[in-house]
Amino acid sequence: MADKQTYRGQCHCGAVRYTATTDMSTLGDCNCSRCRRLGWVMQSLPAADFTLESGEDNLSVYHFSTETIDHLFCKTCGIESFSRGSDGKGNEMVMINVNCLEPPMQVDRNAIKHWDGANW
Repeated sequence: MADKQTYRGQCHCGAVRYTATTDMSTLGDCNCSRCRRLGWVMQSLPAADFTLESGEDNLSVYHFSTETIDHLFCKTCGIESFSRGSDGKGNEMVMINVNCLEPPMQVDRNAIKHWDGANW
């Protein structure tokens, strides 16, 4: 297993900024109607390993489907750099959009786990 590192992420305009500590071992993408359009590369982590540094008051929430995930996007630029929810056991989780990390991270698209959200 890879070592955990702390990464910095943000929306496009920089109003929403966060740090996330993770090992980047479970990168994924999803083919649901929303993720497919956004082109997310996802990494989940426990909420305790995520710190919203700035922009809480600049976040707007969007729910769809089961309405259990808080899809949070910047009110200024519209970018969803992370979302909040819980896993199947009730543990609070955060899903970061790896494409929103600064500096940008090189992603091996062949190593990504594909989630069939369209048929979930």
